[in-house]
Amino acid sequence: MPVAGLGDGVGEALAEIVAALRVPVMLAAIAILLACGFELGRFAAEVWRRRVRCRGADLSRLVREAVADPGSAALCAYRAPSGFAARALEAIAAARSAGRAADVESALAAYEVAVQRRLDRTRVLVRAGPAIGLMGTLIPLAPGLEALGDGNVAQLADDLRDAFAATVIGLLVGTVAFALTLRRTRLYTEDLEALERGAAR
Repeated sequence: MPVAGLGDGVGEALAEIVAALRVPVMLAAIAILLACGFELGRFAAEVWRRRVRCRGADLSRLVREAVADPGSAALCAYRAPSGFAARALEAIAAARSAGRAADVESALAAYEVAVQRRLDRTRVLVRAGPAIGLMGTLIPLAPGLEALGDGNVAQLADDLRDAFAATVIGLLVGTVAFALTLRRTRLYTEDLEALERGAAR
């Protein structure tokens, strides 16, 4: 009997902890949705830059032009497809014009680090979206089932509404973030290859 009483006490404590997490989890769901929207807007800006500002310019050719004429490095960097590609282009041009091969490698490494930081933001959302959505689904079910046992169908409906909303938000964030990660990975890999080709000549 004491063991059963202890088990009931632990269960009640866990239930209270889970109930206390309901509002923070729902706020976290809103936060990841906003973060996903921010990353989607940033990606749209990147696509605009590639299509409008770059005007189809080949990054490797821009690097070679900047190396051949260091005075045009700023203009070439302006036409680069991303901010960290522009910084890498200027660093490569400066290193090649000064004959410092090690600095070229450092510029390429710095580009890769910047890319990983950008990709990590959406990679976190890929995992966090479904996880928070699942928590937001399960947490309201306990009070909902309790309300059903008491015959309070209206309370059950409210809890199920919250649960389904959290599920949809979590899946939406995970799906969009996964698509962004794949697309960005391909674009950034192509840019890195172009930088390496331009720096090699």
